[in-house]
Amino acid sequence: MNNKDAIMNRFLQLHLLTSYPPSNLNRDDLGRPKTAIMGGETRLRISSQSLKRAWRTSDAFAEALQGHVGTRTKEMGNRVLAQLIEAGVKEEHAREWARSIASQFGKLKKQKDDGTEEALHIEQLAHFGPDEAAAINDLCKAMAERQNGPEDEELKLLRGQQQAADIALFGRMLAANPSFNVEAAAQVAHAITVHKVAVEDDFFTAVDDLNTGEEDMGAGHMGETEFGAGLFYLYVCIDRELLIKNIQGDRELAKKILAALVESAATVSPTGKQNSFASRARASYVLAETGNQQPRSLSVAFLESVRSTAMLKDAIKRLTDARDKMDQVYGPCAENRRELNAYSGEGSLADVIACATE
Repeated sequence: MNNKDAIMNRFLQLHLLTSYPPSNLNRDDLGRPKTAIMGGETRLRISSQSLKRAWRTSDAFAEALQGHVGTRTKEMGNRVLAQLIEAGVKEEHAREWARSIASQFGKLKKQKDDGTEEALHIEQLAHFGPDEAAAINDLCKAMAERQNGPEDEELKLLRGQQQAADIALFGRMLAANPSFNVEAAAQVAHAITVHKVAVEDDFFTAVDDLNTGEEDMGAGHMGETEFGAGLFYLYVCIDRELLIKNIQGDRELAKKILAALVESAATVSPTGKQNSFASRARASYVLAETGNQQPRSLSVAFLESVRSTAMLKDAIKRLTDARDKMDQVYGPCAENRRELNAYSGEGSLADVIACATE
């Protein structure tokens, strides 16, 4: 991007406080809620990967950015195979052609030791933009019509210039084709509770509806699950200049992307164990900041955990005090600010989105 195209207030920073009731939104390898040590105390944690997936697959994202959301998958080769067979291509040829296409996006997994199955899925997740997915679809149709495999030129399916919102925001890494990597315009921290926590265990039973109790009075099923509750602080930083560059200079699309991201961050919860806990929540406080100044998180506000019965009120005060004191010692750390405060009923999501997109 040329200097003349550079935007004012390059960085957008979001600070959110969201309270989740008992939940297990993001599990570790043992099925327990993820945690981290901060300030010498255990806090609940929601990983940035979990948050980003929840946002990019949300209805808010899909509705606002229709035609500009990509697909992350290892299975594109299998999809191509199915499409070719459905179009009347013999399986032997379809499998060979699908393998040629899939290999453009990453290293294929090895076949089984006995050689009975040839892998069509790649080893790492690849993020396909809508234009790339359309190019694959068009190539499949062309091969089916002529009953012949792909030409070398036709296998150049990756697009250096595209307008996939989720790739532009969260980046893309293709180990097999690094020239088509995309640097993420958004940096998302792991959400962490502002207070110390203890992960709790829930022992539960399920009753067999057809068990009359005449012979067996026991439960039909017994199980155990872990959960925790907390008020989470989340920090997000978006390089708006890089975002515009990633979508080929389309500023109107950039506004839609930023609006969708802000709405999703404030209103969309991770999906983990939602059927068990119904732990959907909206942010109770959102601070949006824009400016050219070096970005900074305000997590230091919670290095010492909040210990209060008025936790949300005190957490908001901690956050705003940290912001103001940073300004006092470093000078203004942002040019513009807007707030949404559901505790006091001040501000609005529309105000925050306006700050993010102006």
